[in-house]
Amino acid sequence: MCGILGLLLHDPSIDAAPEISEGLSLLQHRGQDACGIVTCGPKGRFYQCKANGMVRDIFDEKSIQKLVGGMGVGHVRYPTAGSFNNAEAQPFYVNSPYGIVFAHNGNLINTASLLHFLDATAHRHINTSSDSELLLNIFANNLQQTGKFRINEEDIFTAIGGLMKQAKGAYACVAMLAGFGIIAFRDPNGIRPVGMGVRKSATGSGKDYLFASESVVADASGFSEWVDVKPGEAVIITRGNVARRQVAKPAVFSPDIFEYVYFARPDSVLDGVSVYRSRMAMGDALAAEVKRVLAEQNLSVDVVIPVPDTSRVAALNLAQKLGLPYREGFIKNRYVGRTFIMPGQQMRKKNVRRKLNAMALEFADKNVLLVDDSIVRGTTSKEIVQMAKDVGAKKVIFASCAPPIRYPNVYGIDMPSRTELVAYGRDTSSIATAIGADLVIFQTMEDLEASVRQFNTNIPKFDCSVFTGDYVTGGVDEAYLCALENQRADNVRTKAKLNGADLNGTTPESTTSSSGPVNGGDDIVGLHNTWQR
Repeated sequence: MCGILGLLLHDPSIDAAPEISEGLSLLQHRGQDACGIVTCGPKGRFYQCKANGMVRDIFDEKSIQKLVGGMGVGHVRYPTAGSFNNAEAQPFYVNSPYGIVFAHNGNLINTASLLHFLDATAHRHINTSSDSELLLNIFANNLQQTGKFRINEEDIFTAIGGLMKQAKGAYACVAMLAGFGIIAFRDPNGIRPVGMGVRKSATGSGKDYLFASESVVADASGFSEWVDVKPGEAVIITRGNVARRQVAKPAVFSPDIFEYVYFARPDSVLDGVSVYRSRMAMGDALAAEVKRVLAEQNLSVDVVIPVPDTSRVAALNLAQKLGLPYREGFIKNRYVGRTFIMPGQQMRKKNVRRKLNAMALEFADKNVLLVDDSIVRGTTSKEIVQMAKDVGAKKVIFASCAPPIRYPNVYGIDMPSRTELVAYGRDTSSIATAIGADLVIFQTMEDLEASVRQFNTNIPKFDCSVFTGDYVTGGVDEAYLCALENQRADNVRTKAKLNGADLNGTTPESTTSSSGPVNGGDDIVGLHNTWQR
């Protein structure tokens, strides 16, 4: 999962980098592994700073001052494909044709065939194991086919339309052409989010434009008129024009419902749906299910306690519906990252107790209903249940705002292995045993979808593949899933991180690698990198 951002200021004498850095900090929840910014200054020259680390650590005053230019692209990354190699920090860059900078959120499912095409037909070198670099080179190759000295918007639309015929999977992308403008486009199913906003320029004439994964960036930066890029649509913005076009054949609009469950900030609006309101509705629906199950089990609850932070909204609504006290029983250390997106099972487990502290006075001698957004690997849930019991809870009932997650996500969320998912091959009772709870209650699939769809009835379908195993793009079979699991298993990734190695392998569709020798980091190949350790 990643966060992307593009900014074009009407006045080219004003540097865009400070605002891009601030915007990336608002998207930090979408990726904490690496971040980067590339700006475009006078005469179309690019300036770059990117590295592994958090936004606040990479972009200090000195780094930002070196990023010259009134337009730029930014990215925050959590790796779902490829490795932890520093060279895979985005945005990516190619100098031919025309100079292109590229940032991508999502995951492709036909990387092997794309890699073969780029190697055998387009003769383009791929330097990393990131599918984002593949996507960039497909786009670049399509632009190259024009053979023109200078391209126009029509050429760009044609190139993106060709890309959408070639690439399969989920992708929300922001690109920048040297001296030309910024571009955004979204896969035909609209699985990953991206939208745009506009505001009056600081100079009083003209307009500034923003692309971002979530609307919260626009809100914080004074942009208005937020609109989502439509599935299969491309948007090209220059200082003189805004052009939008549907460049792909219509497909079933299927945004990922897990964005609303967990990933997006509650103050964002995605595809016309307030994340906050959808989580309120999840709490209301879950309350009815909890009431039904508790009656069946002849159990009572004394207090409702959320697992911070994502579940707070739903837990409060649930408590109000059931007429139960709502208490903040866990105190969060805000200086520890989100455990779900932390690499490595041992790292996640170790950080749960660093992240949360249970207050005994809210748990002692009580039947406690814990509410969380979801149960993924079960590592965090098990530790939290144990913490509640350690401070004196009589019974711990665990309620999830989402159904059981039994399948891996292939569209950009790090749920690589079915065997790592606590719900895989288990019924509800077995899941409760696995995490140490007295009872586990899950939201139904129908209630989850209704909780989101009620705020935008024009969404015909959601990608619910982690719950149902139904992958909206097609092309995902058992062989693909096995290959994906082999590639992205925690032990392989940890080894790659420690050894500085890529995850190159022989699996058919999941591995992205170069057929030739892999060069060094981006401070050696491509743009000069201003980041210094």
